[in-house]
Formats: sequence, C-alpha cells, structure tokens
Amino acid sequence: MSNNTIPAAQAIHLASLINATEQGIASRILTKTSGGNLTLFSFDKGQGLSEHSAPFDAIVMVIEGELILTIDGKPVKAEPGTIVRMPANIPHAVEAPQAAKMLLIMLREIALKSHKQEE
Repeated sequence: MSNNTIPAAQAIHLASLINATEQGIASRILTKTSGGNLTLFSFDKGQGLSEHSAPFDAIVMVIEGELILTIDGKPVKAEPGTIVRMPANIPHAVEAPQAAKMLLIMLREIALKSHKQEE
C-alpha cells in the first residue's frame, strides 16, 4: 500500500489499517482526491480533537469503541455501525470516552458542484 492509499479491488478490514497509539491519536489518509478524502483515526481512551470547523461537510463512521461528537454545542453519541454528518462551517469536536476508531470522509465542495453539473 504505497502512498498510504488503499489498493484497488481488495476487501480490507478498516480496523486493521491503523494501530492504536497509547495516550494518543493516530491518523492515516487512505485516499485523497479533488472530491474529498478518507482518513482513518484511532483514539486512545480520553483522547480527542478540540473544537474546530471545516469548510466542507464531513461524515464520521465509527468502527470500534465509542465517540462523543459535539456538533454546534450538541453532544452526539456514536457507536460502531453509526454514521454522523458534521455540516460545513459548524464547530465540532471529538471525544473518546473509550478507545475508538473512526473513518472520516471529507466531502469537498467541488465534488458537490460536479455532481450538480451532471444532473
């Protein structure tokens, strides 16, 4: 898997693509295009990302553990198998009350414009 991208035409368990970091956060970009990117995160218990915002919508998919996503001041509990959309330009934060892994899908505005042009 050169350049931190996932290989084509292979079924891969997401959780196996990243290792936990004791008392820390690990991240790995799986793929990055002009339309968006996929980044895998691993959080140790008690770790998180402080409040920030992004100019694009982002989708969080929890793979393992539990996360508390605070979006515009509202806490959202996310467990394995759940998906949460974090809207563009809205403050959000991530807290891991237990060790957790998540896939972050960043949807760049250019992808939305391209889709609208095709309709």
